[in-house]
Amino acid sequence: MILRMKISTIFKRILHIIKRKIITCTSRTRRIAFIFSTVIILFGVLSLIQASPLKQTSQVAAEHRSGYKTASLVQTPIDSNTWQLLLVNPWNVIPAGYDVPLKELSGGHAVDERCYDALMEMLEDCRAAGLSPMICSSYRTLEKQEQLYNDKINDLTALGYSLKDAKDEAGRHVAVPGTSEHHLGLALDIVDENNQELDTSQEETPVQQWLMENSWKYGFILRYPNGKSDITGIIYEPWHYRYVGKEAAAEINEMDLCLEEYLGQADYEN
Repeated sequence: MILRMKISTIFKRILHIIKRKIITCTSRTRRIAFIFSTVIILFGVLSLIQASPLKQTSQVAAEHRSGYKTASLVQTPIDSNTWQLLLVNPWNVIPAGYDVPLKELSGGHAVDERCYDALMEMLEDCRAAGLSPMICSSYRTLEKQEQLYNDKINDLTALGYSLKDAKDEAGRHVAVPGTSEHHLGLALDIVDENNQELDTSQEETPVQQWLMENSWKYGFILRYPNGKSDITGIIYEPWHYRYVGKEAAAEINEMDLCLEEYLGQADYEN
């Protein structure tokens, strides 16, 4: 951010000099040559202004991942037979080269095509109950996650957080790029059309109460339940649902577990 401000100041100074030189140049040829050379300089400065936020995003994400609660990152092996249980969290990054067979939804959303039918059935039954579920987030690219993560850091620093504290807190609200379930195409943020706020008020909406009671029947779980944040590394999110398959969802629901506990990975915090 500071670098960008410095570049912006330099850019304004260059514009001022250009304006003065163009006015004072007496030779038409010299004036054209000067304008041409300054255009090249300005193009370079503009490139730096555009590139600096992206560089900062990648650097901040890498620093956060490397030091998150002193845990070592693990790249979960890809198993074609248990793809629906692939663990992605602050300690487990999405496998390199992981390919998501996407199926488009309305509103510009998309999910892994292997959970599409179950998702449609769940939403249709929810609507048949007289409710209004709405998908507000689904599959995300790494670039989109970097943008969301960096925006959260900037919001927190604007509130007075130090950069270190902002990174720590941001990671609890917005997954660090590479560690978001949304990269899998198996996670969705579903809200009530009558309350589209992503906060704990969602748990009081008819849509969330229906989903919390019935989502497991379709193979989905509330991924970040209340009281499990120390295990998941993510705050309570009564809107984030993850497809794990009907068998696993039924067991997770019956035993009141989160995915880490179900997979025997609940000790990553220790």
